[in-house]
Amino acid sequence: MSQAGSPPWEPPLTGTDAEQLVAALDRQRATFRWKADGLDADGLHARLGASSLTLAGLLMHLALVEDHYSTTRLSGAELDPRWDDVVADEDSDFAPTQPPEELYALYDETVATARRRYADAAADGGLDRPVSMGMPDVGQANLRRLLLDLLEEYGRHTGHADLLRESVDGRVGEDPADDWVPAWY
Repeated sequence: MSQAGSPPWEPPLTGTDAEQLVAALDRQRATFRWKADGLDADGLHARLGASSLTLAGLLMHLALVEDHYSTTRLSGAELDPRWDDVVADEDSDFAPTQPPEELYALYDETVATARRRYADAAADGGLDRPVSMGMPDVGQANLRRLLLDLLEEYGRHTGHADLLRESVDGRVGEDPADDWVPAWY
């Protein structure tokens, strides 16, 4: 929930802990998606220096992370079988072969689905609601911890996306333009 007149990805200046946390995560998602937006295959697969990291790889990786966190880590549910090949090859999420429109659609769809799952979870117990996390040996985690882990994942990869996008076409900036809205809003 953003302030009146603000872009939808702008976090509110006040709000509950849950509203602030979800808004901060959505801002990272929007910034990441804007950094990757509108590129052709060459742009999405461009590399910087000796790194093998690409925006295409980050789109695929974060789509997988969104689905994994909002299923297995949230409720203990099995990960969608569409990820079987990606999970079997640890590096394959960073080397996707899909065309740009499929990568964008996959990322946008998994974010939209994850947002709904987290909203439902928050409505059913708030940030203190227990979640699976897939780590039975370390004890019970809560929704707050899961969302903070996801926010940290985005912080790391949004920084990577910033450098990669600047090297492709010079796009820089902290936030998308006020009139830019990601498909999952």
